[in-house]
Amino acid sequence: MEKKIIKRTLKGTVVSDKMEKTRIVSVERLKKHPLYKKYYKVSRRFKAHDEKNQYKIGDKVFIESARPLSKDKKWIIKGLIENK
Repeated sequence: MEKKIIKRTLKGTVVSDKMEKTRIVSVERLKKHPLYKKYYKVSRRFKAHDEKNQYKIGDKVFIESARPLSKDKKWIIKGLIENK
């Protein structure tokens, strides 16, 4: 019996490129308020691996879940959606 590995893919914006081979990607989503039924933005920041240091602040990218690469880094940047 084989385990099927499901990898999550998210879209986000690079907000920091100060670390070597690591980018911080902010992912925004809409959440619905339980009482008022109004949608509001919620953002989360993920540390993502960037092997060639090619993505810069403002780039919109795809990130994919991966095995833990360090204490906080569990995502890999898979591709560019658009440049700044």
